[in-house]
Formats: sequence, structure tokens, C-alpha cells
Amino acid sequence: MHIVDLDGAASGEPGNMEIINKLAVAMLIPTQVGGGIRNIETIERLLKAGIERVILGTAAVEDPGLVQEACSRFGDAIIIGIDTREGRVATHGWRLEMNIEAVEFARAMAKLGTKRFIYTDISRDGTLTEPNFAALTELVEAIRLPVIAAGGISSILHLKMLKSLGAEGAIIGKALYTGDINLKQALEVINE
Repeated sequence: MHIVDLDGAASGEPGNMEIINKLAVAMLIPTQVGGGIRNIETIERLLKAGIERVILGTAAVEDPGLVQEACSRFGDAIIIGIDTREGRVATHGWRLEMNIEAVEFARAMAKLGTKRFIYTDISRDGTLTEPNFAALTELVEAIRLPVIAAGGISSILHLKMLKSLGAEGAIIGKALYTGDINLKQALEVINE
């Protein structure tokens, strides 16, 4: 389960910890959370609450030391979210565009100990068009670490293509709500 605290992403600190804590207790599947996580204490609170993975985005861009410490202390529980617009990393809930390319940023984070990434093409997120296959392929081939794809995924064919390109996983949002993707069917097809 992928959860993003959008209030936290915009404000810089988690805004829905009570709900996230309740979900962590209730969920019987691995859960990852991002949005407004900018310090070790928040990471610890989330992991102690039962969250399996914590996603750092803006904090990773602004505080590489935090990434290094978090990866050292929590290992695979740390994921770096790479949200891009036209290939450039965006932060603060997608409101600020940085002057850094996704691959360059991922390589820098890998040197700090990051073992897994989430790649989102902001311009495709929620559009039900298709993922940015070219950018995802470039990232997967450049870093040779697990990458979870997000943004624009709207069919089982997209999921198959992402798998064949080397994506470790995919985040599906709007396509579940609209019925474009049936989760049970998608899981059966992908696990074949």
C-alpha cells in the first residue's frame, strides 16, 4: 500500500499522523508512506507504528546528510521519491522545480546508500495516459537499483511493459478508482 500525506508534502511536516498510525495498525500488507518526512524522528515514529518503508523526497534534495544517516540506520526501509517535471526533480509537493536531472539525483542518492527509488512523472500523474517509459528505462539502466514506477499507469498492458523494462513495481492510483485496472486481475497477470 502506498500512502502520501499531501498535507505534509505541502507543509513540510506530516499532517495526518493519526490516520497513518491507524492505517499502519489495520493494514495486513506492507505499507509505505511519504509526504512531509524531513527528519530522523519522524522516520522512527513511522517505522515504530508499523510502516515498512518511508519515502523521502524534498528532504533528500535539501538534506543529503539526512539520507545518508537514514540509509545507514534503517537500510531498505528508506525509499527516495524522484518526482519530475520534464526530467527535472520537483520538491515541496511538486510546487518547486530544481535544477537537477532525475538520473543525476538518483546517482547521488545511491552513493549515500539508497537502495530503492520511486519515479513519478508529474505531468502524467492522474492523467490515465501512460507512464513515461523512456525516462523510466533511462533511470533503471543508469542506476541498476530497484525502481517503482508511478504516473499515468492506466492498463494492465502498462504494467506488463513496466515489468519488462525492469521496474520493480508500480503505483496505481486513479486507474483503480475509475475501474481502468482491476487490482485482482492485475496481480494475477503480473504474478504469472
